[in-house]
Amino acid sequence: MTYRLFLMLFFAMLLSWTGPRLCPAAGPAAPDAVSAAPSAPATAPAQTEKDAFEEEYTEEEDDADDPFADKPVTIADPIEPFNRAMHQVNDKLYFWLLKPVARGYKAVVPEPARLSVKNFFFHLHYPTRLVSCLLQTDFAGAATETGRFVINTVWGIGGLMDPAGGGELLLKKQDTDLGQTLGVFGVGHGFYIVWPFFGPSSPRDSVDILGNQVLYPLSFLNIWYASIITKSLQTVNSTSLRLGDYEAVIEASIDPYIAIRNGYIQYRMKEVEERRARSLCLRKTGRDAPRPDAAQSGE
Repeated sequence: MTYRLFLMLFFAMLLSWTGPRLCPAAGPAAPDAVSAAPSAPATAPAQTEKDAFEEEYTEEEDDADDPFADKPVTIADPIEPFNRAMHQVNDKLYFWLLKPVARGYKAVVPEPARLSVKNFFFHLHYPTRLVSCLLQTDFAGAATETGRFVINTVWGIGGLMDPAGGGELLLKKQDTDLGQTLGVFGVGHGFYIVWPFFGPSSPRDSVDILGNQVLYPLSFLNIWYASIITKSLQTVNSTSLRLGDYEAVIEASIDPYIAIRNGYIQYRMKEVEERRARSLCLRKTGRDAPRPDAAQSGE
């Protein structure tokens, strides 16, 4: 009797230990679960989570290594009341004058003609870009800009077309100015200024306004109103190609003044960093950048 009782207790303990392993799920799906390979479902989610983690870590690491990634940057605004007043003036000028004229101009002048006008005015700013590239010690950029000027002058009908930027040449535009040049040399913005008609600027970038008066060929026209007409045509033509951009910014922001100020300073900072990277003498060398082996070793 004692022997039979001992055997019954032994088999009861054995079933209680092996039961959960033989039948992990209740119901009709249990036999399929037993017949399927138990290791595949268990390891697949872990592998997926690992891959997602590695992918996310790689993206964050790439962003950290990107020298042109957006960085938080601010600018002093000690004359904010004046700037806000000028912002309102420029805003009214845009909606009441510039936008209606640009819409009418767009309705009359086809887009290919407007693109040719844009190319022509960009072509005329060659002296400013050349001097900026030379001062930045970007001699490759100066040579590229000179090649673009010669080719577009001869084969582009005085700059109305841009054959240098297409085909097999693919000479990239060097869209730089004297304000960027000062930034490459380490000169800061100073503080934020909103000029009437000219828009967002700073003491550093205002140098470009004066530089254009000296280096821009049309500024030497003897007829006093010629420069006003050409500048007005350039502004209207450029606006006709970007109608809706300004509206999108102010509609998507709580305070358009702050949004434009932040966007301006971020954009100019990125431009200066890109120009500094092209400078022969002023770009950051390998000694200035953190070494990968030092980062990995925890130095």
